[in-house]
Amino acid sequence: MNIPRKLPIGVQSFKDLREKGFLYVDKTEYLFQLISNSKVYFLSRPRRFGKSLFLSTLAAYFRGQKELFKDLYIEKAEEAQAVQEARAAWQEYPVLYFDFNIGQYLENGVLNERLDSLLKEPESLYGIQVTKEEKSFFASRFERLIKAVYQKTGKQAVILVDEYDKPLLQTMGENAELNEQYRNTLKAFYSVIKTCDEYIRFAFLTGVTKFSKISIFSDLNNLNDISLLPKYAGICGISQSELENTFAPEIEALAQANELTYDETLKQLKQNYDGYCFAQAAENMYNPFSLLRVFDGQIFQSYWFATGTPTFLVNYLKDAHYYIPDLDGKVELDEEGLQTYRAVAKEPFPILFQSGYLTIKEYIKEARLYRLGFPNDEVRYGFLKNLLPAYSSVQPAETGKSIWRFVEDIRKGDVNGFMERIQSIIAGIPYDNFTEKNLKLREQNYQTAVYLVFTLMGQFVQTEVHCSTGRSDCVIQTVDSIYIFEFKLFSNGSAEDAINQIKENRYAAQYKADGKKIVLIGSSFDEQARTIKDWKTEQL
Repeated sequence: MNIPRKLPIGVQSFKDLREKGFLYVDKTEYLFQLISNSKVYFLSRPRRFGKSLFLSTLAAYFRGQKELFKDLYIEKAEEAQAVQEARAAWQEYPVLYFDFNIGQYLENGVLNERLDSLLKEPESLYGIQVTKEEKSFFASRFERLIKAVYQKTGKQAVILVDEYDKPLLQTMGENAELNEQYRNTLKAFYSVIKTCDEYIRFAFLTGVTKFSKISIFSDLNNLNDISLLPKYAGICGISQSELENTFAPEIEALAQANELTYDETLKQLKQNYDGYCFAQAAENMYNPFSLLRVFDGQIFQSYWFATGTPTFLVNYLKDAHYYIPDLDGKVELDEEGLQTYRAVAKEPFPILFQSGYLTIKEYIKEARLYRLGFPNDEVRYGFLKNLLPAYSSVQPAETGKSIWRFVEDIRKGDVNGFMERIQSIIAGIPYDNFTEKNLKLREQNYQTAVYLVFTLMGQFVQTEVHCSTGRSDCVIQTVDSIYIFEFKLFSNGSAEDAINQIKENRYAAQYKADGKKIVLIGSSFDEQARTIKDWKTEQL
């Protein structure tokens, strides 16, 4: 009987993973580099990217659980280094593990409760009595705990912090006052790591964002941020070689289940789940959560995106009037911009990068700029799907169905039905808050709605979208037809003018060799009705 191998879906414990025979992609070479060099580290990676498992691996190492590392890279490396340094291998250290994954931090007092809970157990273990008056002085308690660990054991402490920023992310854009309170509390708490440096063997903090611009780490200036360093780019996630070397049987099973060849399956995995880049000139990484889920379910779906998207990101883009088409490869930030984040609407891009919605597509060496875009189709379509209700009359629960209706129309060749739907969406865009002085922003909202509809259709039909201020050129290819659209939204042009522009600019030339039916669609805009006025079609 062919027994399927055990996929570590949802497994955050390295001990469980190793003892219970789950598949494991060996990341211990990175661990060995870390423990052999600096002392206090920070790593930013998107959610569901393996940060918790890596921290658990660090905890197992510093607890001296060498049996868990059998046949892994670090087994021989640790023994060799111990001989070189004339010390015993697999030395054990006291580990203080602070996990902020647990809990919802939307109400006042929740962070205090979590900090109290995290400190209470090790305080009891090391015989520390905390009075009622001292209970809420978390930084002081943390400092006393670290010193007590050293005094009781004679060894420096290892401090591991998982998702340090979850309380901040949950309250960002929701409760500014509570968010400020949390920042102050956590700033004081984490500053203890520098104050107690002589009592600490190693510290590693993980999170989605780095809040250096709002002083979370301003006192922790001994922190080594490895988030953008090329040599640590593969510390979380799965590379192409790791995918093919570790998961070959799963890839083959996925191919059979979807009636694809092995190579076709690799191509689809790459298109959907690869593309995350965390340093200049670094290898792209796959999202591990999505890979494990697709291997388990044997169907290509959006897995990572379905686990949740902060609504404030959508609101920030809308409030900043950002030109949405530029998200797909035209966002540019310098290194400081990638690593920092201010909680204001006009700077959403660092957190879009750090959260995994955008990734590095190119490094412009001369300008020292990073060009960002969507990493893959899973993120591209998932994120844009969340944007459509913000820029149109489509309700969030109706987005998928609405896009499918467009696809059905175009596949049937029902141009009138298609255009009527576009007309309805644009007519439903709110405009009351736009004055005569910012009509350009209103035009941009109309353009964005059209862009989102066409781009989201790319999930089902081959779509090319080229947009620039003042016009939208959209090309849709089906099995037997090619539709070329030109929208005269605000150029006072007619539907006939739009058709002529397609012809004059020879938009159809590159498609004539395909042997498909080519249909030109031009439309004009009614400023009074604030929607599409009419349209004209012409077949070449």
